[in-house]
Amino acid sequence: MQTLGYDPIVTGITHDSRRVQPGSIFVAIPGENVDGHQYIPDAIVKGAVAVLGTQLQPESGAHYFRVQNARKALATLAAAFYDFPAQKLTVIGVTGTDGKTTTANFIFEILKAADIRAGMISTVNAVIGEQVADTGFHVTTPEAPDVQRYLAQMVDAGLTHVVLEATSHGLAQERVAACDFDLGAVTNIMHEHLDYHGTYEAYRATKGRLFASLAATHTKPRGNFRTAVLNRDDPSYDYLHALVTPPTQQISYGLHPEADIRAHTIRSTSAGIAFELAGPGFTLELKTQLLGEYNVYNIMAAIGVTVAGLGIEPDAARAGVAALEGIQGRMQPIDMGQNFLAIVDFAHTPNALRRALEAGRAMTEGRIIAVFGSAGLRDREKRRLMAEVSAELADLTVLTAEDPRTESLDAILEEMIAGAKSRGAVEGKNLWRVPDRGGAIRFALDLAQPWDAVLVCGKGHEQSMCFGEIEYLWDDGIALTAALADYLDVPGPEMPRLPTSA
Repeated sequence: MQTLGYDPIVTGITHDSRRVQPGSIFVAIPGENVDGHQYIPDAIVKGAVAVLGTQLQPESGAHYFRVQNARKALATLAAAFYDFPAQKLTVIGVTGTDGKTTTANFIFEILKAADIRAGMISTVNAVIGEQVADTGFHVTTPEAPDVQRYLAQMVDAGLTHVVLEATSHGLAQERVAACDFDLGAVTNIMHEHLDYHGTYEAYRATKGRLFASLAATHTKPRGNFRTAVLNRDDPSYDYLHALVTPPTQQISYGLHPEADIRAHTIRSTSAGIAFELAGPGFTLELKTQLLGEYNVYNIMAAIGVTVAGLGIEPDAARAGVAALEGIQGRMQPIDMGQNFLAIVDFAHTPNALRRALEAGRAMTEGRIIAVFGSAGLRDREKRRLMAEVSAELADLTVLTAEDPRTESLDAILEEMIAGAKSRGAVEGKNLWRVPDRGGAIRFALDLAQPWDAVLVCGKGHEQSMCFGEIEYLWDDGIALTAALADYLDVPGPEMPRLPTSA
């Protein structure tokens, strides 16, 4: 490889030409819509000392290095720039389609209850000691330079463990390369992101990369745990079970009689869930404030990582599970004194919507009113599938906008209407389309009767909604609170406005 021929001061690593500063190394990444190579001249003007890319050397006048995989190079350079922080931490990866953020938070709370100095990087935020950093509007796993920067800050803060949410995009795009995972847990692998991965098998294989990487993790000062925590009840189990080989140990969880960690005697109320857990060498009685029986699986995964994988005392696990009060946008109740339940949930996949509606059914004796949409420029099959799920499980369905992007919102809703009608829903009777999301929420509240449950699904913690190529400020929690305030004629926040707003 060529050398620079001089010893520049490197001030940072970035793939975004807008973030280039004097001394930066710019990595040109060929994207789905934009090719980073076209921004090389801009990066040089701003002071980049070197450029990496996958194309033949451009006539840029800069020190240029050609690489096979620009994203992997970006991650490796970022890790080197921060002195490979993951090699100084015990790194716990959580992947899956649904439940990643909740499982990561349960693990994080258990680590804290065990007096372990831990940090967390999720799709919601990065927690570094007392500091909490928002990871963005619409993100999966943060980009590699941000991940490595967060890890370095954790090392500097004296933390020893980190819980890192590893999405399929994060794995496929090398955002979590050079993270040296010690333990990995999977929640489930369902129908999602097939617009990006193409097939379920390819999507599953991408998730599997987390577990295959455990055997290659560098030797660390605190030892190597090399543990894969797998869902025994999930269709992905056989594939992942065969993929994970020694020296990585496997721990399975679920209701399956052969699972290493098994839950039983599950009791669910509107105040939370209580159940018993049996694992290798331990039994636990657990209580959580979170709603929805599917959280039993998230807790089992967390117990697999902490008690079975790290050897944390069961009492600390019990305390950690009980300590998690809730997560923004995950079965989050909004109570302003109304005589029915109003809940915000991130459910944006068919499986997650099914679980949310089933959880809502268990919490009320009234009807279930579901409000949701389906994103543009994403997996189109989800539109039909989610509408079918709601037609089968909800009493009333209100379809609305959810990041239509550059697609026609009317066309998206038409596809969803067709899916719901295929399962017997009748438009105008138990099925409606209200394009404006704020209007849809208000419409659902007007339908509500005492003891009903209104579930607003699909956006959860996200803080924006995309129309065309513009992100508009949007928060389902604020929107539902505003709609309830209007419904009850009490003070409240202003309803966020979208292009569809009247």
